[in-house]
Amino acid sequence: MFSSTTYVIRGARISDARDLERIAAMDSQRPLQGHIIVGEIDGRPQAAMSLDDGRLIANPFAHTESLAAHLRIRARGIHAAEDFPAVRDRIRRAVRVTHLERT
Repeated sequence: MFSSTTYVIRGARISDARDLERIAAMDSQRPLQGHIIVGEIDGRPQAAMSLDDGRLIANPFAHTESLAAHLRIRARGIHAAEDFPAVRDRIRRAVRVTHLERT
């Protein structure tokens, strides 16, 4: 298990374009487009995920399995915050209460 602080996960920048194209080519995928988050290992981008369509690219020559899982979790958190900005609303959405009928 890896700590949530093991990796740097951040929004993609224009300066990441070449690295993202390289990773996509190594992963035999087309480059990502739109709103993208990038995961770094030792200060270098090694995986990225599109928040628009959910596609993920990762360097197949680096240990990116846990990083990919962290990217997916971060993406879910970003989408949840966009859907329900208030923490109270996100918690209410996640908790389902079943009312028992009295007999």
